[in-house]
Amino acid sequence: MGNARVVVLSGPTAVGKTTVMRQLRATYPDLSVAPTVTTRPMRPGEVDGSPYFFVDDETFDRKIDAGEFLEWAVVHQKAKYGTPRAAVEEAAAAGHSVLVEVDLQGARQIRQTMPEAFFVFLAPPSWEELVRRLVGRGTETEAERERRLETARQELAAEAEFDMTVTNHDVSSVCQQLVSLMS
Repeated sequence: MGNARVVVLSGPTAVGKTTVMRQLRATYPDLSVAPTVTTRPMRPGEVDGSPYFFVDDETFDRKIDAGEFLEWAVVHQKAKYGTPRAAVEEAAAAGHSVLVEVDLQGARQIRQTMPEAFFVFLAPPSWEELVRRLVGRGTETEAERERRLETARQELAAEAEFDMTVTNHDVSSVCQQLVSLMS
């Protein structure tokens, strides 16, 4: 694998993983980012293959049975999402470091399927800030908010499972730290 590294980025709900990934893609277009295979419907403006590959349930299940995913999960009891093993292994074999963005469950699965990966925990600046981001949308009921906060508490407790923590004070600085880890 040479100097190529597989860097797994994870962290609690609402910490800003999607925002970081969006900015990374915009600022560093040559960066290797693992694609995601999903069974959810394509949204307007999306293109198959960037960053999602859209498949039906049968195809997804065949890929699971064939061991084609580094990790996979059913999200919100609806759609399945998975990280294709071949895409990550091929990029690494070609000498490219690859960034994989997943939730905590996904990071734990990758720890089993690819223990040599480097695991980065994206942490909020504070618990108060995470709560503000979680409830700031104002779209959830009180019960949903409580459930999400409980999930966030459990996810924050997993920080020790990671090789490194990066605090999301500033998205640009997080992006620079991730890029330097990969080069």
